[in-house]
Amino acid sequence: MAEETKTEEPPAIETITVKVDGQEIDVPKLTPDWQGNLVPTTVLQACEHAGIEIPHYCYHPKLPVAGNCRMCLVHVGMPGRPGPDGKPPMNEDGSLKIDPMVLPYERSTPKGVIGCATNLIPGMEIYASSPETKEMREAVLESLLINHPLDCTICDQAGECKLQEYSVEHGQAESQFAEYKVHKPKAVDLGPRIMLDAERCVLCTRCIRFTKDIADDDALGIVNRGSYNTIATFLDTPFDNNYTLNTADICPVGALTSKDFRFQMRVWFLKETDSLCTGCGTNCNTVIGSRENTMYRYEPRENDAVNGPWMCDSGRLNYKWIGREDRLTEVQGASGWATAITEISGKLEEVEAGSMAIIGGARQTNEELYLLKKLANKLEAVTDSVPRMGEGDHLLSCPDKNPNSTGSRLIGIAGETLGSRLADIAVGIEVGTIKTLIVFGDDVTQHGISEALLDQLDLLVVSDILPNATTAKAHYLLPGCAHAEKRGTFTNVKGRVQKFMKALEAPGEARAEWEFLHELVENTTGQNGYSTIEGLFNQMAGEVEAFKAKELTWAALGDTGVTVEL
Repeated sequence: MAEETKTEEPPAIETITVKVDGQEIDVPKLTPDWQGNLVPTTVLQACEHAGIEIPHYCYHPKLPVAGNCRMCLVHVGMPGRPGPDGKPPMNEDGSLKIDPMVLPYERSTPKGVIGCATNLIPGMEIYASSPETKEMREAVLESLLINHPLDCTICDQAGECKLQEYSVEHGQAESQFAEYKVHKPKAVDLGPRIMLDAERCVLCTRCIRFTKDIADDDALGIVNRGSYNTIATFLDTPFDNNYTLNTADICPVGALTSKDFRFQMRVWFLKETDSLCTGCGTNCNTVIGSRENTMYRYEPRENDAVNGPWMCDSGRLNYKWIGREDRLTEVQGASGWATAITEISGKLEEVEAGSMAIIGGARQTNEELYLLKKLANKLEAVTDSVPRMGEGDHLLSCPDKNPNSTGSRLIGIAGETLGSRLADIAVGIEVGTIKTLIVFGDDVTQHGISEALLDQLDLLVVSDILPNATTAKAHYLLPGCAHAEKRGTFTNVKGRVQKFMKALEAPGEARAEWEFLHELVENTTGQNGYSTIEGLFNQMAGEVEAFKAKELTWAALGDTGVTVEL
């Protein structure tokens, strides 16, 4: 009889027992910090486990702890110190004696601890909602609001501002302050993409810690003293690295704002759609903010397997082309989609096997590349994708500037090295062995296939979003969609398969490429294609080896994706 395989149980997590608002809970003794190292769990994190939010400004789970805003002050009770017998003081009923903390010089006044920077002690009692804790929060909020300007009506952070939210939830109705506010510089041009309003700043130092510890650019600091403290750069050096806009994301108030989004749209009018950045092979998770079919901003969407909560500036601003006035919006070469698909299908049926090439851009989705591969298999076509290489960095920006080079390789459109077959395709056109060329999302005239060579083709079918030299030579031009105008998946450089959703309607006659490609495949190969992206992905996942090994389905991808073996 075969021996039963024993499954190893995960190691038990060591816990600490504390009380939060009278409720006894067990919380992990250690919690990952911003670098992923296990460190003692804090009072703030224990309250999160108990489902109680502790208001905070300076604390951010992905940044070093500073403990300087004091908004997370909490009144706690501590076990007494052990006596000569080594045992802590006990109550008459045998329970551990807990003494609420008070100021040493005024024993009647409760003393708070900084929730984000105070480690748990077994037996500790946390009074997260007590009158004493509420009074501390009111006092801290009042001190923060003393010199804060009353310009919420024109502030870009309105609707997303923690100062607004906390003043409603935890503040006082009236202030005791009766003096003039301190005025600081407004609309300070901090760098090419960031504007500073020093009066709004609560000096949480999130921006300083981010630039130093995450972006590795120690560019920001605090100058002046007391009420005149303000954020500044060294000797007015421009704040300019590829991650500056993350400081606007993590600023809890409206002190740091994006020049690109400044005064463009109220955030409560925006429709938010989960998407992916197409600026490079990292595929940072994003949220598209749009209204009335216009895209106003890109923001990072947290995914620890890919980008955490961050995103580079170059990727974040890589969306203006979607709304360009010269977008390709009409089918050319035929009167409408139905005629174009019928005519192209008929011409492809007459193509001699081996006399065709397909260049499927690595900016196309997995589903579109899969359909192109089906066409290639039927017609014995040579296939490839155009490489796009640039500079990367230590954080998120990848040297591969295609969003789906990995997908192109896994699906079989490109070989191990993208572009390795382009020269052969050019030679094939020149000598006349390749007479038909299909190009999706690339200007091949920039990659060794000249306009003169394109003129030699019997049939050139091109699909793209913006005009270029290749689209100008097309016999049939099929207007495609930007990623924000369709659904689909990309596979990033680490093998993470992720989906993105549709935020905008495409202009004119432009269609998602997978929609008309599945019609071409069905007409040319006789294979029944799927008319939904979910069905198409599931069919592809059952045939592409890397996806099949993981038993991928559209539903299983979830919001953060699944990593496949490369």
